[in-house]
Amino acid sequence: MSPAPRTLADLPAFDHDRITVVIETPKGSPNKYGYDHGLAAFRLNAVLPEGTVFPFDFGFVPSTLGEDGDPMDVLVFLDAPTPVGCIIATRLIGVIAVRQKEDGRWISNDRLLAVAAQSHTSGHIETLDDLRPHLLDEIEAFFRHYVGLQGREIEIGERGGPGRARELLEAGMARACGRR
Repeated sequence: MSPAPRTLADLPAFDHDRITVVIETPKGSPNKYGYDHGLAAFRLNAVLPEGTVFPFDFGFVPSTLGEDGDPMDVLVFLDAPTPVGCIIATRLIGVIAVRQKEDGRWISNDRLLAVAAQSHTSGHIETLDDLRPHLLDEIEAFFRHYVGLQGREIEIGERGGPGRARELLEAGMARACGRR
């Protein structure tokens, strides 16, 4: 029997055949929260400009590491916003490749896209092709605007389907295992 997780970041990335996501920032929030792994608590990281809110629940997959050294980012499609710290079982539908300039170098900071297993309104979505027209353009514009207003540079790359998202997730799990 494996030991119980000490923090939310230590939860397993998979719950049976679903991906575990910890919500940091709820849909509709102008506040950007982040999980502080050392304190096992959430911090207010930023306040978005007036009139700007997160388009969907935003969180991370525990037991993963992106190239930026943080757990992998996920945008979750669900019927209504969930509270900060909520743990959601999801399934991957795709990924938006993102590169951000940090400390003078470009690093990947991809955004996985997932549907909550319990969602009624998004439950039919299996791939990015099932999303309404222009929604991905709007999501990409949100991240360009949000990151740009923080004075950082961002490049939005290719979109990938569930298979590509799964490959990136598995690479993030391997990075996390290598750091432990």
